[in-house]
Parts: sequence; C-alpha cells; structure tokens
Amino acid sequence: MNFPPTMTTKKKTAPPQPALRVLAVAGSLNSQSVTRVVVGEAARQLSAQGCEVDLLDLLQEPLPLYNPETAYDAACFPALKRRVDQADVVVLGTPDYHGSISGALKNFLDHFWREFAGKLFATIVSSHEKGLTVTDQLRTVARQCYAWTLPYGISFTGQEEVKLGLVSGSALAKRLEMMTRDIATYGRLLAAQRRADLASKEPGFMARLRP
Repeated sequence: MNFPPTMTTKKKTAPPQPALRVLAVAGSLNSQSVTRVVVGEAARQLSAQGCEVDLLDLLQEPLPLYNPETAYDAACFPALKRRVDQADVVVLGTPDYHGSISGALKNFLDHFWREFAGKLFATIVSSHEKGLTVTDQLRTVARQCYAWTLPYGISFTGQEEVKLGLVSGSALAKRLEMMTRDIATYGRLLAAQRRADLASKEPGFMARLRP
C-alpha cells in the first residue's frame, strides 16, 4: 500500500515580546539607606533576567512637594512622566516610618494615577516590625490607581540583613530571588494583556485609557 507523502506545515512563531520595563523606586532620603541597597539588588537581578530597569533614586532626583496646581508645570515632571508611562512594572521601596511609607515615596505616588493603571506593583519595606501596615498602604494605592500587586511583599530588618552595602541575610536573599522571578514572570503576562486591552475595543477597566 502506498501512502501519500507527508505534508509538512511551518509552525508559526509568535512575534518576540518587548523586554519587560521596570521602574524601581528607592523611596528613602537617607544617604546610608538599606532600602536603596535592596531595591538596587532587585534591579540588578531583574536586569540579569532580561528586563529593562530604570532606577529612580529620590535622594538623587528629588521631587518638589506635590501641589496639584503647580506640579505638572515643574521642569522635572515631563521626563519623569515618560519614565512612569514607559514602565510595565513599578517596584516600590520604602522604610517604615511610624507604620507608614516615607514622605518621599508618597510624594512620588501623589504625582500619578492613570499612569499606574493595569501595571504590576511590587513592594519592598525596611522595617523593625513586619512592615505589614506599610505594605497594606502600598496595596491600597495600587488598588485606587487600578494597578495590580504581587500577592506578597518583601519586608526586612535593616542592618541585620544588609551589611556594608550588600544583602547579607540568607532569608532576604531567597525572598529577593523569588520576587524578581515573579516580577519577570507575571509582569510579562500582565504587560501583554495591558497592551492587548489598550488595542482592543472590548469593555474593561483599561477602556478609559484608550486614545
């Protein structure tokens, strides 16, 4: 019995996805900040995973206090807005001040709303407690801005887990590895869906942001 020749079809390859863009914000004005060290380590790991990381250090790039009547006219605002617009993921690092986020980070967040919608937030908190109220406050900000958050945050204890400008605690190191992996994995999924939602005509919470 003769069989017809096998027909081969070329598999369609999916178009390459753009690199995940991460804005990592160090929200401490302390020049010896352990928060900055940990945010910097997260940025390094994300870069190693192929992400494009933009590190915003609010000590080096201070923002004027938010005033809705003048903030958007400030000379620094257009460039910062572009950086936030371009980000798919926002990593927020802050010390725990009286059970709340730092004034510098709150001031940064106050400048934006629509720019955060549909994006992923990840939180890093330096705290002598567990940083739970700070993490909850950052999740509240994300919810109010229609952003997503990872289902957990990182909290660490200052000099006990960061020494000489490096992450020294093994537990913190493992949490960072987990978080950066999850940011890269779920950040890509959410970024792709955000792009699709903005390009579609379907209903959804992203519809209000379509041009």
